Amino acid sequence: MSTARTWAVALTGVDGHLIEVEADLSNQTPGFRIIGLPDKALGEAAQRVHNAGRNSGLELPRRLITVNLSPASLPKHGSGFDLAIAVAALASGDAIPRRAIRQTVHIGELGLDGRLRPVPGVLPAVFAAARAGFERVVVPCANEAEACLVPGLEVWGAASLAEVAAWHGADVEVPDVVAVGGDEMPRAAEPVPDLRDVVGQEEAVDALLVAASGGHNLLLSGPPGAGKTMLARRLPGILPPLSDEEALEVAAIRSLAGEQIAGLDRLPPLEAPHHGASVAALVGGGSRVARPGAIVRAHRGILFLDEAAEFSRSALDALRQPLESGAIEITRAGFVARFPARFQLVLAMNPCPCGNYGVRGAECCCPSVAIRRYASRLSGPLRDRVDIELRVSRVGASRATAAVADGMDTATARERVRQARARAAERWAGTAWRRNVDVPGTWLRQGSMRLDSAVRRPLDRALERGVLTLRGYDRVLRLAWTMADLAGAERPRQDDVGRALLLKQGAAR
Repeated sequence: MSTARTWAVALTGVDGHLIEVEADLSNQTPGFRIIGLPDKALGEAAQRVHNAGRNSGLELPRRLITVNLSPASLPKHGSGFDLAIAVAALASGDAIPRRAIRQTVHIGELGLDGRLRPVPGVLPAVFAAARAGFERVVVPCANEAEACLVPGLEVWGAASLAEVAAWHGADVEVPDVVAVGGDEMPRAAEPVPDLRDVVGQEEAVDALLVAASGGHNLLLSGPPGAGKTMLARRLPGILPPLSDEEALEVAAIRSLAGEQIAGLDRLPPLEAPHHGASVAALVGGGSRVARPGAIVRAHRGILFLDEAAEFSRSALDALRQPLESGAIEITRAGFVARFPARFQLVLAMNPCPCGNYGVRGAECCCPSVAIRRYASRLSGPLRDRVDIELRVSRVGASRATAAVADGMDTATARERVRQARARAAERWAGTAWRRNVDVPGTWLRQGSMRLDSAVRRPLDRALERGVLTLRGYDRVLRLAWTMADLAGAERPRQDDVGRALLLKQGAAR
């Protein structure tokens, strides 16, 4: 029998599918054929494998080599199959013992000189291998640290095809080569800005604490220079550090996006795309390969849209569905890729195109129709999904030049947020939710969580007058519970509900 088998991984979104790579020899005109729905890059693997094998001292048999990628109905893409194809082809000609490769997953791209090059998506691919019960995986040296983040697997980091073949028992001399990408430095962690730098914006800082404690979406409106961007960029620092599971999810998405992963980052991610970003740049896309967009890269963190009114209306409305479901599906001919997208949305915008509308001492030169058109860039359904709308004003000279800063620092704010989230997690123990923002409205409006009629009276009146939708009603309830958690109270009071209603309706502070 001349058939050899090993394993690789095909990625569809963040989901990995184990692919059995079969190589078979036949007495026909010598050649190299790859079947099983390969894409263009994968179809070119035949030439890379030929040259890499010859330059590594591992000649392929001079017969017809047929490589099948099974299941054949699943589209495969990318150059990460090169190593598995090369190992299976060499084993079919007995250059490598076939038994040695049967229970090993091989991931990596081959250079013409036989060196292994790093590929994106190694972390989710290794996750898929671990879930499928495999115990050993071979990856390029540059991806070794990333693959080692998955527990319970034996990871081999190889620099060349000859090194992999020698590990499997081939009689080949292993050259001393420099690993591709092995000398790259990991991305340096950026310093976390401190909340104490925010001066004279106590109401905005309080709103930031509420947003962080409950995971609520936030809209900051105000003139240029009021500190909207400064506030938004300090939100990740006051969020609790990511758990092991959450940090691995974030690292897997960064791996798919092509970043080199050296370890787990506990700081929630912050994505701030430019206002010229298209729908595909925000939600992800691609004709043959689905790539994660900004909302996916912001998973478990913050999506900050500065100058939100300058984004296209279609791009902003594309956020509505993932804000509700916490995931995004990209459908293309032949595949459906699903990405997690559980992010916290922060929007910042000016009150008008010139930014001076309603600003004391400033002159607004915008006509009324331009102001209305500018504000309408954020559609009603999108605003309905925002929990807190806050008007931010410029800071006066007396506050800006105060000798002593009396604001809250990041460490204190983070501890308050941690305590509030701990109270919420204790309350929702036994359910699938840990944050107030994730709790369905029916749980808050019915049963033991239902507030007394006297407490929710202002909220009921707003719903009856049509000021709020039922979705907005539920969001105000979630805000009220978050305020109670911050205050250490067992249940929201009428003051909490009233303040939550003011924040939802965007009252100027």
